[in-house]
Order: sequence, then C-alpha cells, then structure tokens
Amino acid sequence: MPKMIRKGDLPDKTCPACRRPFAWRKKWERNWESVIYCSERCRRSGKTASAAKS
Repeated sequence: MPKMIRKGDLPDKTCPACRRPFAWRKKWERNWESVIYCSERCRRSGKTASAAKS
C-alpha cells in the first residue's frame, strides 16, 4: 500500500493572474514545473508571470 501524503505536504505555487496559492494536483504530475496558472480562467486573462512580477 502506498504511503499517504497530506495535502499540507504537497508543493504549491502562486498564480500570477489572481495571486492565490494553488497546490499540486495529480493531473499535473508530469509537468508541474511548467504549470503557471491555477485555472483556465486565469490562463485566459492574459497576465503573464513576468508582467505580474513588475
């Protein structure tokens, strides 16, 4: 049986569009490094990570 991982122990990032934290999800397992936005809605809003840092 696999070891259980608590939600609090999962890695998280901050969305540059809405500035909210979002946690790792199973569907992002293979490409977590390239995930930038928390949702499609934020991705479509047009703000980029470099623009949000300014």
